[in-house]
Formats: sequence, structure tokens, C-alpha cells
Amino acid sequence: MRRFANRAKAGSELGERLAAYAGREDVIVLALPRGGVPVGREVARALVAPLDVLIVRKLGLPGQEELAMGALASGGTRVVNEELVAQLGVPVEIVDRVAAKEAVELERREQRYRDGRPPPDVTGRVVILVDDGLATGSTMRAAVLALRQRRPSRVVVAVPTASRQACAELERLADEVVCLMQPDPFYAVGMSYEDFSEVGDGEVRRLLDQR
Repeated sequence: MRRFANRAKAGSELGERLAAYAGREDVIVLALPRGGVPVGREVARALVAPLDVLIVRKLGLPGQEELAMGALASGGTRVVNEELVAQLGVPVEIVDRVAAKEAVELERREQRYRDGRPPPDVTGRVVILVDDGLATGSTMRAAVLALRQRRPSRVVVAVPTASRQACAELERLADEVVCLMQPDPFYAVGMSYEDFSEVGDGEVRRLLDQR
């Protein structure tokens, strides 16, 4: 299986695929922190478009945090994987408790990344939502639903790698889904990268400051 050298290289390739949006004044790139920001930085550079973040927190199952019960996005949008929650018999109180905890972290990141700046106005704009990859897609689904409430003209989901199921589900929500690779079977986003080292808050701030 082909692998990207790192997130920046993946972003460069993604930017090339999105060339039809280059140079348009109505386009904005919103990256999902933290891993989506290095990818989004290169996409924004290729398209000569502004870069900002849309902060989304995964609602992990207690004891199995990597298993997403849903996600929470800026503005209070909450997406719950009702099928999974029902299948596992997770009480609504547990979902609420995890959501309350993640809301605190979401607010912390809003303050840290934005320095008091308000979220960008996306009304009537083409928004390209970028992450470093999609496994279940629950985080990106929350991002799309949150954005729809802010009335953009078009929502484009753009990722270097994703599972086929995640892409299929997002195609029903977004106006367009651009994905460079869909490994089958899909094990994890990190499998598509040679360097998948963690992205810290400082790196996110540095990349966002390159305006």
C-alpha cells in the first residue's frame, strides 16, 4: 500500500486534487485540530485561501476511548452514533457525561487556538473541511452538521485517506467528498503515513499564524 511521507506531503497532494477551487475569493479551508491542521495548511497554500480551524471532539466510549460514540463540535452540535450506542447498551447518562467533559476541552482549544478571535463567517462561502484521515467519520460528520447551521454555499470534505464506509456516509451529508486513498481493508489512519507523529497545540498555533 502506498503511504504519504507525512501530513504536509499529503496536504500538498490534496491541494493539487482541489485545484478547481484555487484563487477563488469565496473559498476558506477549515482544518480539524490537531492532525488536520498540517494537512490544511498545505491545502490552503495551494488554493491561496485562508486557513482556520473547526474544533470537534470525539465522544469516546469509557474504557475504549478510541471507539467513537459520536462527536461534539463548536457551537454545541452533537452527533451520536445511535446504532452503536444501542448495540452496546450505553445509557444516555454516560453519553451526556462524556459530552460534558469534552465540551470543557473544546472550549479550552477554542481559547488556545483563536486568542479571542471569533470563528470566521462562512455564510455563502465554499468551505473545504480538512482532516488527516477518516476512520469512522463521526468527527467529520459533526463538523459538517455544525457548518450547515452557519449557511455556507458549499461544503467539501477533503482528506488524504479514509475508510470506504466513512466516505460513503459523508457523501450523503457534504456536497463533495475528495479522498486520495481508500485502503481496503482499512485499519487505522496512521497506516497511510510513514510519519504520523502527534501534532501538539504549539504546532497548531504556529501553522495558524502563517497567514
